[in-house]
Amino acid sequence: MTARSPLRMRFWFSVWGLIWAAAGTVAFALAGRPQWAVACGVLWLVVTVDMALIVRHIRQGPHYQPGRDVPPYDPPHDPPKS
Repeated sequence: MTARSPLRMRFWFSVWGLIWAAAGTVAFALAGRPQWAVACGVLWLVVTVDMALIVRHIRQGPHYQPGRDVPPYDPPHDPPKS
């Protein structure tokens, strides 16, 4: 309930995936495998969109990426049962 998203780690995984997807697209296109090149191109697009969302959340501040000095949020309280 009070977990914090590791956005910076997700960003670097996205960079890694972006590099591999771009390299795969180029390599398969040069090798004459258009289906695989298209598949890698689609993956490249998905990784790029994911990276844009991650960067957006990082720039929104501590609500999405709290630092060590920001305490965890209180868990939601259940209303009293009567």
